[in-house]
Amino acid sequence: MLECRSISVSYGKKIRVLTDISLTVKKGEIVAFIGGNGAGKSTFLKTVSGLLKLEKGKILFEEKEIQTLPSYKISSLGIAHVPEGRKIFSRLTVLENMELGAYKQRTKISQRMEGIFELFPILKERIKQIGGTLSGGEQQMLAMGRALMSNPKLLMLDEPSMGLAPILVEKIFQTIKEINSQGTTLLLVEQNAHQSLAIAHRAYVLETGRIVMEGTGESLLHNPSVQEAYLGGGN
Repeated sequence: MLECRSISVSYGKKIRVLTDISLTVKKGEIVAFIGGNGAGKSTFLKTVSGLLKLEKGKILFEEKEIQTLPSYKISSLGIAHVPEGRKIFSRLTVLENMELGAYKQRTKISQRMEGIFELFPILKERIKQIGGTLSGGEQQMLAMGRALMSNPKLLMLDEPSMGLAPILVEKIFQTIKEINSQGTTLLLVEQNAHQSLAIAHRAYVLETGRIVMEGTGESLLHNPSVQEAYLGGGN
């Protein structure tokens, strides 16, 4: 579904953030992208969604090159991006946020919304509430629900568990698995390596802008190097 071929990205002329990144995301997968702060994970998602431009390389979505397309056209192809920090419309209600997620959809909007309320029942309870008054966990659910309103083929999540209480982290990852089971492919960027590797079909480890390791989620979860660097030591 998604293929990146030797992509490199720099900020300005001197600061290289990603170097020769090559990876694939197959239809129906959950692919995790793990690494520490400053590794380039968020930059990678922004590049795929068209918010940043490539220095070199190619990005293909369903075998079509997209690296020169503006972000709104990339979105219309079926890629939804939930950014770090949620970025909901804080002065709009839950309902208005959800409706904006479906701005390019003209059919089955209410049906799609009901499906999202099944994933996140609290959003239905808060449907008339202003987004900025929601808790952090509720805002994360709203950000994911808003993205799902576009009926994406590929959903990219940037640090969905950041700043959430452990019980909410568990809920978010369970929901990610449920979204995947309903047919949506996911690309998951996370510092919570244990949770993300536990649900991922495959994963990549990013360090200082380069992929240094890849494998199944299970194999990386039990890899001694990954355990030492990201999981707090071996078992």
